[in-house]
Amino acid sequence: MDKDYKKNNISKQINKEVLITIGLYLLYFVWWYYFAYEYSSDNVEEYKYILGLPEWFFYSCVVGLILVNILVYICVKFLFKDIDFEKYNENNNSDKKWGVIKWIKL
Repeated sequence: MDKDYKKNNISKQINKEVLITIGLYLLYFVWWYYFAYEYSSDNVEEYKYILGLPEWFFYSCVVGLILVNILVYICVKFLFKDIDFEKYNENNNSDKKWGVIKWIKL
């Protein structure tokens, strides 16, 4: 029973981390798409520049990357947990040879 409980908790944590990661990627894509395609002007002569870069590029690529990197750091620091797969594999002697690689092959 205790083994199934630990396995269930590990699965829940992995699923939570996957959903957070997908959410961050979607947020970055929406941010990038909005500023790259919707925010920019069609006429090049009307472009505004920030640090020598077109405004739409600066917001979509520079600010977006910095923002997403900060969000990823916050998520990893506070929402992700370190899971010791070696400790989990101690209970399975047949899987000890493969370690974490067995998890990847699944």
